[in-house]
Amino acid sequence: MKKKSIWYFLFFTLLSISIIACKHQSEKNLVKEILLSENWEVQSSSSVNTTGDKISSAGISTQNWYRATIPSTVMGTLIKAGLYPDILSGKNIEKVDKKLFDVSWWYRTEFQLPVPENGRHVSLSFDGISYYANIWLNGHQIASRDSVFGPFRRFSFDITPYIQKNNVLAVEVFRAQPGDPNIGFVDWNPRPCDENMGIFREVKVNITGNVSMVNTVVKSKVETKTGGEAWLTVQTELKNLSEQPVSGILTGKIETGEFFIPVTLNPNEKKQITLTSKDIEMLHIKSPRLWWCSTLGKPELYELNLQFIQENTVSDRQQVTFGIREIETYFTEKGDRGFILNGKKVLIKGAGWTDDMFLRDTPETNEIQIQYARDMYLNLIRFENVWGTSRNLYELCDRYGLMAFVGWSCQWEWEAYFGKPCDEKYGCITSEKDRQLIARSFEDQVLWLRNHPSIIAWFAGSDMLPHPELEKKYLEILSRTDNRPYIASAKRHVSEVSGNTGTKMTGPYEYVGPAYWYIDTVYGGAYGFNTETGIGAQIPVKESILKMIPESEMWPLNDVWSFHCTTSGTAMNSLNILTNVISNKYGQAKNLDDYLLKANLVNYDGTKAMFEAFRVHMTQATGVVQWMLNSAWPSLYWQLYDYYLIPTSGYYGTRKANNPQQLIYNYKDHAVYVVNETPENTTGKAVIQLFDTSSKLLKKEEIGYSAESGTSQKIFQLEPQQQNLFLSLQIFDQENNLDADNFYCLPVTQDQFDWAKTTWVYTPAKAYADYQFLNDLPEAELKVNFVENNQGDVSEIILEVTNSSPVIAYFIQLKLKDDRGEILYPVYWSDNCLSLLPGEKRVIRCYQKESLLSERNNVECCISGWNIQKKKINVIKP
Repeated sequence: MKKKSIWYFLFFTLLSISIIACKHQSEKNLVKEILLSENWEVQSSSSVNTTGDKISSAGISTQNWYRATIPSTVMGTLIKAGLYPDILSGKNIEKVDKKLFDVSWWYRTEFQLPVPENGRHVSLSFDGISYYANIWLNGHQIASRDSVFGPFRRFSFDITPYIQKNNVLAVEVFRAQPGDPNIGFVDWNPRPCDENMGIFREVKVNITGNVSMVNTVVKSKVETKTGGEAWLTVQTELKNLSEQPVSGILTGKIETGEFFIPVTLNPNEKKQITLTSKDIEMLHIKSPRLWWCSTLGKPELYELNLQFIQENTVSDRQQVTFGIREIETYFTEKGDRGFILNGKKVLIKGAGWTDDMFLRDTPETNEIQIQYARDMYLNLIRFENVWGTSRNLYELCDRYGLMAFVGWSCQWEWEAYFGKPCDEKYGCITSEKDRQLIARSFEDQVLWLRNHPSIIAWFAGSDMLPHPELEKKYLEILSRTDNRPYIASAKRHVSEVSGNTGTKMTGPYEYVGPAYWYIDTVYGGAYGFNTETGIGAQIPVKESILKMIPESEMWPLNDVWSFHCTTSGTAMNSLNILTNVISNKYGQAKNLDDYLLKANLVNYDGTKAMFEAFRVHMTQATGVVQWMLNSAWPSLYWQLYDYYLIPTSGYYGTRKANNPQQLIYNYKDHAVYVVNETPENTTGKAVIQLFDTSSKLLKKEEIGYSAESGTSQKIFQLEPQQQNLFLSLQIFDQENNLDADNFYCLPVTQDQFDWAKTTWVYTPAKAYADYQFLNDLPEAELKVNFVENNQGDVSEIILEVTNSSPVIAYFIQLKLKDDRGEILYPVYWSDNCLSLLPGEKRVIRCYQKESLLSERNNVECCISGWNIQKKKINVIKP
């Protein structure tokens, strides 16, 4: 070891001189990555009438082609071109002629490159094509559809022999056929008219020297008792692209630390380099900055800059952003799976993501949605389908501290969606050909995404288990590529290959009353790890409904509204259940506005109760994933914010429920619990107040408490309920400032569940809690004052809202709207859908990008509620 250390010392001394000498020269090299995203055109093969060699040559007329960008789908491009301006309204999507996509479509672009010098190599890579493709460059076919197929495969081609100064790339795409494992939306929304055919992920040209570098990764191991040290492993794959032996230096830099490793490659040799702290001392990190989910700490990130230097020239380089964190999984005594982040058990509070139906999400819309998730104090997003048109989505999760589940969707598990017979236990990926394709796809996705610390588990299945032979392939792939947990299915199964999944997927997917989550111990209630569940219909605001439902179909509810529910053939395809709940609990709706007000309250209370129950029961519950976070098209179901990125009332119910420190009412034992999911132990004062329906104070308790981090504890027991009540729960800090609040309307009659009639959809009610006394609440009066504070590029509007009346102001909703009646977004309210006690004053803050306001001449804050007159307050005057 001593001789080796002396040799390295001498070598590094000489090497450092060489590196310093070549720095200026290396800056002039041609190593680069070029993103081919702009200046594309798209046209149907039925309108082109020529061959690929002609289309990929200069001089062809594209006068009648449609302008496009990459990533995109054909249908998304046609919509952007103006061919289908109202496709998302009413039932207009049914009018699209799908025969347009029976033929292939061409993508074409022109780009310039320097002609490669000797020792330079050019590659062309595709991160995602759906579904089949022929690829042509400068009149040469470089790949054909018999080898380029599968949306989750990634492809790279050596195009060095074909490169010219002016280049023409043409890609002929073909849509998926029944039985092809394609991208899918299951029953969430209508199927895309073109089955998402297109180049839906990035296309890149890479120029390197004789040695290329791919699949660089940094893995971490953390000492979890104190988090005081960590050990990194750096891996990369080097390939000698030449016919001669190559020697060079692999150099790496992480912050102020650098390392240098000599490497020799034989002609055309591919070699995986693995470096650990045993090889490189700097990979042993003292006092690391750990990556945490945002509810537990700061999501710290590092960068690795890796280069291969040959003859004083950088041959290739990769820059990798990574996080230092330790993710573990465990099982409770009852066999339920849980997760541990950096040694700390974390209750999963997540929601299910979908991309736009035509895959039109952008980095900007992605960021809005990730910020929304963080604003609701969610700590995880489930990506069922390996969503995203680039890595941007996962980079945002890294940056904002959102953990992620990533895996396959259930559209490959049911014949109705897949298009060919399926196995009742293993779904549709059963043939050896399909297993080979999906195994290669899985490996491609793992290699593509494995540097993201936000991803804490891979899901191999959703409703079913993967075939045992396929699962063996998955585990073999992970054994050599990645070290995070693998879960065979989102549903409770025991695999003969990987054992107990530790998960449950027993619903509900339709409305159940708040008490359900506390009472149920068999189905979807607050125990174990529920990977997808929710209350069904979650209605958008009226301003969004006006965009998706034609005015002539607005009221009463009809089949057009049903069309914007789900596409399930058996359930969840109308608003009948929600309408029945509204009628039985609050009284039949008089008109659309009345319906929406009551639907919003159902959504707020129901969604809030779900998250609250899992928090109160954190000793027996390990996680819950709301179904869903967002919608692929204008929808009335499963969404915390709508297709137009406007929050529903369920958004604010979720935010209230998940406040890191909160007082929560347990609908089963009628007690109040303090839940602390902050990183620290806390102390505070709980103020508990009970009011009757005339807003008379019946009881007030002030209780001092201490709460350990990651605990739920009972602090107050309510007496048996004899009348309809309002319950106010507030937490004050040591300086007597309001730290958190919660509010409940508690009818004396409770929901009764018909457990014997439980289905995979939900448990119906035998009798409903009676909230109709709310219709007789006396009117409350609000006084609203505001000031506007600008901080950098963020504008903060501060509202002082005072209930000046002697009665409770119930379910107050706030919106910012411009002079066109459009709701401004994204905005982040410190509270919304709130209730105020008699005489209570609350300071409400609203944050948004300063440019949102500067671009508008007239902005109003619109205030409405259950028992208040609507108000409009100018925050920007013309």
